[in-house]
This record gives sequence, structure tokens and C-alpha cells, in this order.
Amino acid sequence: MPSFNKSKLQALVLSIILSVITLIVIYLFNAYSFDISLLLVNNVVELLILIIMFFTLYFFIIYFYLESFVFKKIRNLYNDLVPNQQETEDVLVSTNMGELVEQLKRFSKESQTEIKSMKEKENFRRDFIGNLAHELKTPLFTSQSYLLTLIDGALKDENVNLKYLKIAEKSIERLIFIVKDLDLITKLESDELKLEKSTFNIISLVNNVFEMLEIQANKKGISFSLDSKFKSVNVIADQEKIHQVLTNLIENSVKYGKESGTSEVTIESITENKIIIRITDNGSGIQKIHFNRLFERFYRVDNSGNRITGGSGLGLAIVKHIVDAHNEKLYVESDYGVGSEFSFTLEKSN
Repeated sequence: MPSFNKSKLQALVLSIILSVITLIVIYLFNAYSFDISLLLVNNVVELLILIIMFFTLYFFIIYFYLESFVFKKIRNLYNDLVPNQQETEDVLVSTNMGELVEQLKRFSKESQTEIKSMKEKENFRRDFIGNLAHELKTPLFTSQSYLLTLIDGALKDENVNLKYLKIAEKSIERLIFIVKDLDLITKLESDELKLEKSTFNIISLVNNVFEMLEIQANKKGISFSLDSKFKSVNVIADQEKIHQVLTNLIENSVKYGKESGTSEVTIESITENKIIIRITDNGSGIQKIHFNRLFERFYRVDNSGNRITGGSGLGLAIVKHIVDAHNEKLYVESDYGVGSEFSFTLEKSN
């Protein structure tokens, strides 16, 4: 029950009690005094009029007192909770009890939402810093340990010096990948990296990515396939960025795919001016509990922290940013133990 209704109820009860007490006092005074003939109640009508008169008087006095008292308390509470509201926003604070209570409720709800958002951001920040530290630490320590071994004398050993240098080189390359991908995401988020849209054949672009990743796929015996009813499909997008999206998604299907498995790209028309590109594998799949965080930077489905397949750990985050920058949709479906499908839409060229 709202506070102003409670005030009315309290005023009503108190008014009835005081009216009864007043009438009892008048009756007793009338019964024992012979000088108050003007106050004698001679009939029922006069009694009712007297009751209504006293009740109305008491009701308004008590009600307005309660309203004023409660309003001041709520107003002081509001001013304490929102001390700088008038300085930061041109907001008119209501002088009506009911509206003021509603403003407090809205403020409370907004505050709870803001606190929840801050907690989520803090958790994300903590995870991000921890993951970034891990991603940078591993290649740094690896390259450092092998270089120190070479400095301590292994450089003269022809059996290991070249091997150690190559391992250190790979670790440094990993660092370069991470820094480049972080720089790309930062530019995408801050809108510093503008899209250069053009018209190009998406089927040709998919085949180019297949050729680029062919050696990597052959090592695991994974075969590529393209399923499309069209020989040529022109789209309007940033060709370089979409090339990166396809590369990241197809490369992931190879990395996490099963030995002697498949990586299939399907291109379908979903509306007159939209197509959808699906990248499907028959790998280990992803549990649904990971879907909400799958596109976060450095997020690992495997909490062991191992990234035996290489890469910067930012591939899916980059995919998400690029697709969002095109105002397109990105989807993921997966059956754990069966395989995964990532898909995104693009605008067709007429």
C-alpha cells in the first residue's frame, strides 16, 4: 500500500477515535453541568451533524500533519540519496507525496541496475587483466628462458642453438599477434578504424581463405568444402575485415576440429538483400554455459589455461567487433561433443 494511502488510513482512524472521545467529553460535561444548555444535543440530526463536524475537522488536521511529516522525511531522504542531482541534471523534484515516492523507487531501481553493471564490469576487468597477464607472461617467459640458456653457453652447441632460437622466435611472434590484435580491437571499439566498404565476391574470398589455411588443415587431415547455390555472390562490406572474420572462424574450425574431420562453409540467401555465411565443424563443440562470454577477449572455454593451438586468444572478440561494426548479426550454435556452427550476415549487392 502506498505511503499516502497509509496516511489517509491513519488519519481516518485517529479522527474517528478523537471524534468519539470529544462526544463523550461533551456528553459528560452536559450531564454534570447546568450552564451549557447551548451544547445540549436534542435529537439525532444534531448528533450526526456534530459527529461529522468534529470528524471532518480532526481528519484534515491529522491528515495534513501526517502528510507534512512523512513528506519531509521522504524529501530529506531523497536529498541525502541524490545530493548532486540539481547540479548535474535539470530535474524537477516533485512536491507531491505520491510522485516523490515514485521518484525514489525509480532512483532505487536505477541504482541497483548501476551497481549490478559496475560489478559485472569489475569482474570483466579482473578477468581481462588476469587473462592478458597470462597471455603475455607465457611467450615472454618462454623466449626469456631459451635466450638465457643460449647466453649461458648453449649458443655454442650446434645441436640445440638453432632449435632454441626458433622457439624464442615463435614466442616473440605470439607476442606480436597479441599486441596487433589488441590494437585492432581498441581501434574498433573507439571507432578509430573506419570501414572501407566495397563490392566483392564473397565466394572468391572464402576460396582464398581455404587456400591460405590448406597446409594447416592438411596437418590434421581436415577437408574444406563450400556449399552454395550461387557461383558468385557479391556483397557490400569491408573486404579486408571480412577476410579476417572468415580467417578467424575457419581457422578455429581447423584448430578445434577433429582429426580427419571437415570444415564446411555454407552461403545462403535469407532475404532479398541479405545472405548468411555459416562455418560448421565436427569438433568437440561448446557447452551452452559459455555462449554469453564466448566473444570476450581471452575468454577460454577450457579453464585449464592452455592454448596449445596458438593464436592471440582474441580471434572471436575481433570477429564480434567487425560484424557489429557492419551492423550485421553474429550467431553461434553448438552441440557439445558433436560440433559448432558460427554464422554471420552480410548485405548483398544488387
